[in-house]
Amino acid sequence: MNYTTMLVALGALAALAAGGWAWRKWAPRSFWYAVEFPAKATLVYLTWTHVASGCGLARKRRRWRFTLDAVSLAGSVSRSAKDTSAVMVQQRRVRSVQVEKAPRLRLLRPTPLGWRVWVKLHDGQVPDDYVKVGERLAHAWRVHAVRVIASKPGRVQLLATMRDPLTVVNIAPETGELLTVRPGMLENGQPWIIDFRTVPHWLNAGATQSGKSNLANAIIKGLAPQPVALVGFDLKGGVEFTPYAPRLSALATTRGECVGLLDDLVQVVTDRMALCRTHGARNIWRLPDHLQPVPIVVLVDEVAELFLMADKREKEEVSKSATALLRVAQLGRAFGVYLVVCGQRIGSDLGPGVTALRSQLSGRICHRVNDPETANMTLGDMDPDALDAARAIAAETPGVAVIAGQDGSWHRARSVYVSEEEAEAAARRFAHLSPGWSELTATGPATGGQAAEPLAA
Repeated sequence: MNYTTMLVALGALAALAAGGWAWRKWAPRSFWYAVEFPAKATLVYLTWTHVASGCGLARKRRRWRFTLDAVSLAGSVSRSAKDTSAVMVQQRRVRSVQVEKAPRLRLLRPTPLGWRVWVKLHDGQVPDDYVKVGERLAHAWRVHAVRVIASKPGRVQLLATMRDPLTVVNIAPETGELLTVRPGMLENGQPWIIDFRTVPHWLNAGATQSGKSNLANAIIKGLAPQPVALVGFDLKGGVEFTPYAPRLSALATTRGECVGLLDDLVQVVTDRMALCRTHGARNIWRLPDHLQPVPIVVLVDEVAELFLMADKREKEEVSKSATALLRVAQLGRAFGVYLVVCGQRIGSDLGPGVTALRSQLSGRICHRVNDPETANMTLGDMDPDALDAARAIAAETPGVAVIAGQDGSWHRARSVYVSEEEAEAAARRFAHLSPGWSELTATGPATGGQAAEPLAA
């Protein structure tokens, strides 16, 4: 009877294990919410005091404790005066001791990749204290990473991820919203969104084979079906952007062509400025629909070539192109001209024009780079932790980058792989949406609306 019961129990355990394995394999999300997350949450709560103490997040507090001490008193003498007995009594004593108190954890809330939780800060703590110990918390909780994603006065929100969501990225760049692209995914499992109306200008740095060109392909593919104009500056002789020429309204491949095209862009911005002033609008989006000009997204590849000089004869061209590009960056947001500036090497040795231009590019994307100066130019003025994360990008992970926006937050992200063939097919398919450059440079809106009145002398 006992042998039969044991076999039944072993069979039940084997069936349960097989069922759990199949559940986790074929329905991992429901298994996570139903089984894994409750187990992890229990572990986190039970070990939080020890983990917080080991990470230096706990604080020593003085507490009063009541203790009972045993005291031995002389017993009464017996009649024979030979036997004595010891009487043990208990005396209450109050004393103070120091105990470690961990920050208070709120309710753990599951996410598809882990969980998030609010933590109440101790007096004197700041969110940066939790940023510094994120790696320690990840090891203690046996998770991939722990990041600070939000903070309020006296509270900080932590995000724990069980696995790296950037291992495989499969997402469509097209969003269907004007001037918005979805080039990849963030490390928290959310889509990576580039909204040019929110962050108008972007600096994209990366070495060869780091994913910089692939990101440009994703941006082109995402913008191709939208009613926007695309303009390219390709100082590699046109080898990067020429295949996308059907969707480009203009393309410059030499230094001289770049100077001329930048002059045209400055003139476009000037004309749109006059149009807005004539109609009392602060930007083109406040104009009537029939007067709104076509937005222009400018992609610049190898920006360092615009600032390099082989001899003094090129000094004037460099000065003109740097000044014009800086003017477009300063004024473009309000008048519908947006920049994506790419480069392998971006350093202060290229001159003050590069530093001035960088200050206007509020969006930053840093892939793996070959030199610390490029990473520092891209992210050094944003967040030191973002800079450290960018320097840790491995060569075996093309497309992975550290991105930072104008709100000061930063994330690890990875762009979806978009082959050149896919981007070229999108450029040919939506070539009919590309407005002619003569339309864009004509005085007044490219949509055929009423032209702005000439400026008074």
